[in-house]
Amino acid sequence: MPSTKKLVIVESPAKAKTIGKYLGDAYEVQASVGHIRDLVEPKNLPAELKKGPLGKFSIDVDNGFEPYYVVSEEKKRTVADLKRALKNADELFLATDEDREGEAIAWHLLQVLKPTVPVKRMVFHEITPEAIARATESTRELDTALVDAQETRRILDRLYGYEVSPVLWRKVGPGLSAGRVQSAATRLVVDRERERLAFVSASYWDLDTTLTPLDADTAFTARLNRLDGRKIASGRDFDDRGQLKAEATVALDESGATSLAAALRDPAIDVIVRKVESKPYTRRPAAPFTTSTLQQEAARKLRFTARQTMSVAQSLYENGYITYMRTDSSSLSQQAVAAARSQAADLYGADTVPEAPRTYASKSKNAQEAHEAIRPAGDTFRTPSALEGTLRGNDWKLYDLIWKRTIASQMADARGQTASVTIEAGPTPASATPAGVVAEFAASGTVITFRGFLAAYEEGQDEDRDTEKTAEPAESKLPPLTEGQKLGVTAVEAKGHETSPPSRYTEASLVKALEERGIGRPSTYAAIISTIVDRGYVTPRGTALVPNWIAFSVVRLLEEYFADLVEYDFTAEMESDLDRIAGGEADRTDWLKGFYFGDATQPGLRPVIDNLGEIDAKALNSMAITDDITLRIGKYGPYLEVAEEGSETPRRVNLPQELAPDELTPAKAQELIDAPVVSDRVLGLNPETGKQVVAKDGRFGPYVTEIDPEPEETVDAATGEVLATAPAAAGGTATATATATKAPARKAAPKKATAEKPRTASLFKSMDPATVDLATALRLLDLPRVVGDDPESGEPITAQNGRYGAYLKKGTDTRSLDGEDQIFEIDLAGALAKFAEPKYGARKASSALKEFDADPESGKPIKVKDGRFGPYVTDGTTNATIPRGEDVESVDFERAVQLLADKRAKGPGKKPAARKPAAKKPAAKKPAATAAAKKTATTAAAKKPAAKKPAATKAPAAKKPAARTSAAAKKPAE
Repeated sequence: MPSTKKLVIVESPAKAKTIGKYLGDAYEVQASVGHIRDLVEPKNLPAELKKGPLGKFSIDVDNGFEPYYVVSEEKKRTVADLKRALKNADELFLATDEDREGEAIAWHLLQVLKPTVPVKRMVFHEITPEAIARATESTRELDTALVDAQETRRILDRLYGYEVSPVLWRKVGPGLSAGRVQSAATRLVVDRERERLAFVSASYWDLDTTLTPLDADTAFTARLNRLDGRKIASGRDFDDRGQLKAEATVALDESGATSLAAALRDPAIDVIVRKVESKPYTRRPAAPFTTSTLQQEAARKLRFTARQTMSVAQSLYENGYITYMRTDSSSLSQQAVAAARSQAADLYGADTVPEAPRTYASKSKNAQEAHEAIRPAGDTFRTPSALEGTLRGNDWKLYDLIWKRTIASQMADARGQTASVTIEAGPTPASATPAGVVAEFAASGTVITFRGFLAAYEEGQDEDRDTEKTAEPAESKLPPLTEGQKLGVTAVEAKGHETSPPSRYTEASLVKALEERGIGRPSTYAAIISTIVDRGYVTPRGTALVPNWIAFSVVRLLEEYFADLVEYDFTAEMESDLDRIAGGEADRTDWLKGFYFGDATQPGLRPVIDNLGEIDAKALNSMAITDDITLRIGKYGPYLEVAEEGSETPRRVNLPQELAPDELTPAKAQELIDAPVVSDRVLGLNPETGKQVVAKDGRFGPYVTEIDPEPEETVDAATGEVLATAPAAAGGTATATATATKAPARKAAPKKATAEKPRTASLFKSMDPATVDLATALRLLDLPRVVGDDPESGEPITAQNGRYGAYLKKGTDTRSLDGEDQIFEIDLAGALAKFAEPKYGARKASSALKEFDADPESGKPIKVKDGRFGPYVTDGTTNATIPRGEDVESVDFERAVQLLADKRAKGPGKKPAARKPAAKKPAAKKPAATAAAKKTATTAAAKKPAAKKPAATKAPAAKKPAARTSAAAKKPAE
């Protein structure tokens, strides 16, 4: 009889491996690899359920919003492994993350595994031997209120997306989507671009002077502050319409600035120190990292994307280096505070640690305080220098950042003195212009006498158009100055400035804006940004997030017809409502009824959809640039439309892809309209077909094509009557009789022409449609080129150009070529040599490939390769894609092993086509089982215990039956 063990189920294989080492042989640790069930796609419902109440959403909105869950195809193997492990277990520990998602994963595991042994909910916030040991001794019951909150969010997102997205498909474009959080985030980015579009620049001037005490040679810089008591305008004194905000402020123009500068160079001018003030300077350290602030700071200092930050942080957490990385709490546990204070004292001196520990409160709206802040794991922190041989690349960089922030948060304030000096110059001589003006200059300097936390860490700052509003003063010194002291003018410089529009959002500043408004949760910020980029609503340019024109149409439709759904406060209130459900203060079903069907306080999504009325798609996708020029967002992209005299059809001008929305000013639009039209260039006739070969510049780039030549006409010189028409390629004329004879053939010609699709070929990247010649065009049109036949198989080998570049093809086998020119140059011997190389071998020179030691599970060497669909890790048997946003250079041996392990745990990605019919047969033979599942699904809500925390083993096993159909298994993003 096999020995029994305690079964522990966590979420990821990497976490399972680490925890397994800590728990020892008495425990078996397995991974669920995220969710094992999810809402089924309605199209994948069993046939008998598609026409019922579940058919639209896989949610029965009329019966308690009961969802229909399925075990995804790729998770069936995982579920089978967990069930086998459970047979040999005498106790089950559900050790998924302690948040809504983690609680829901644990609940789904209960529903599917149906354990008969005692079940305990095990939670921890860091993966260290001490923390795991404490977690096994301090278990709790499953919190069904947290499950309710996550289930509500999942149902809410399905209803929102499935009701609103089809409206976007019909009125804006196919493939678009709406979501309660992604739509609000898109609106934020669009609103910022609207501000930039409406922005009116203003110009202003100021003066910088270099001054020196007459009895010393220490120079310092002072800036013009006032003229005759009136404040000189700076950038922050103008509004976004280019107007001054305060009447008492004067904007200095170029002539005034240059004349004043000239006057100040007069040696007769008296420059005197009028006031010297000194104030104590104090600066507090920043709070420990939350998910949001970690993403912001990693973007500023490490140039990480939000997704990359979370991927690296996940790896650090699962391997026991940091605490849980999804939190909006900035507080530290008592042992963490003690560890930080002790380490700061050891490294930087006892005087750098204040007498009392520091405490921090979260500043975010709707903050959840379930976890402590992100910090190094353990009761004693490992220093970054101690981990240099263990952590590498991005893992070490992020750990270093987290360690420094945590240590600094418990250190003393930085202290010093800030000196401010007011200096007067004038009155100016009568001969100068302006005459009799008293110019007032200001200078300041900060001297830090005690660095405190700055010895360990200093927080970064986002770029701002008015940096003087928020930036901390830089450390600088002023020479000793006294009131009444005379100064000499060493240099005067008049400087011109333009006001700047509001800065575009970066990932860091967008995360900050979402957090401040209470939109989304820490675990969703990275997914939100990825979604709006992947949907084509936003394009990153450097660090800036630039909205595409289609995002304007989407946001406009939502604002006009679904105003409540994209209101920032409304979206944040949803999060508050979910928190109330999670706390057991609100009922899931009642809340969903109010959201979907409406109540006295809100109209409800369903009534809004039912009463949309007519939506003018053309007006929705149009924007007037001037009275004569209109921007249209079409199926294939944005373009300008302008009416032309004598034509009923307006002229269209495509917008350059690189043109940002705020750059489309009326002047720029007119420039595009007035630009010379690049007409098609006739290269000549194809001697084999008699067709004209033409070079064109299309929407997807330059290309060449064949067209039928214009017919030549024979005209009677006396009457002007057309006597005959003959193809230009024939080069001859015809008689009137011939014309009549050929008439039937001429009528049939158009049918033949429409049936034959003209040959086209894209130009190579090195080719210019303005210079390509006929011979080159004919070679392009004749592609693919037959290089020769394989001497072994006899199959022809062709060279051709494709979506992913130049390549060779032999049957179904392909090899990439080194360049487009090889399409014409490679011979049979060269082609055979290419096919002798490994697949994608030709790409090695240009790919960031790596080789590592053997994988501990397969025993085969690990390599990083660059495939057709991006970089991936492989041991020759298992291939694992490197997540988007993760730098190939940062992938080390441990990360590669983790990626391969995660991939193996997920099982094969796609099953052979032949297996699909077999999978469907059992379902067809057992309609009774399906009907039972349906009945259970529609009544389970009423069976759900009302208590907040019932025993995990008491959860009704049949509440949400697993079905056959495949569905996503990953945590769904909000």
